[in-house]
Amino acid sequence: MTDSVESFSTMLRKALGDRIAADAATFLDMMADDGVMEFPFAPPGLTTRLEGKAAIARHLDSLGEMIAFDGMGEPTVYATTDPDVTIVEFEGFGHGVSTGEAYDQRYISVIRTHAGRIVQYRDYWNPLVVLRALRGGAAVDALVGGVADHG
Repeated sequence: MTDSVESFSTMLRKALGDRIAADAATFLDMMADDGVMEFPFAPPGLTTRLEGKAAIARHLDSLGEMIAFDGMGEPTVYATTDPDVTIVEFEGFGHGVSTGEAYDQRYISVIRTHAGRIVQYRDYWNPLVVLRALRGGAAVDALVGGVADHG
């Protein structure tokens, strides 16, 4: 997971620029000690909220056992009326570790920063793409009653 976190960190640094402290090289460095990550669209049984840098680090380690990330797309950044909030749209590419199924995911992340660190990271993504990568295409097709869109 280290290489993919580096790719993610590079993309995020590009998207957030000077909103993040200069000494924050990795994603975990970018997070405040009491930072929160939320995944509002996570399917039942998957993580929906992480509180604190230690919980986020454990989640990233376990994520690497489930999904192998190959890279991240270029971010599109949307300014908001709140200078501490940034919306970032990007893609992640990889595959499920146990299934080999493609993981081509689109994300929209709402990120709140304070004092050069991320204090809240709300990550929106397609749960069917996650389930396909983790459980396989047949399980998703059975769930949705047909062939699911892979993107």
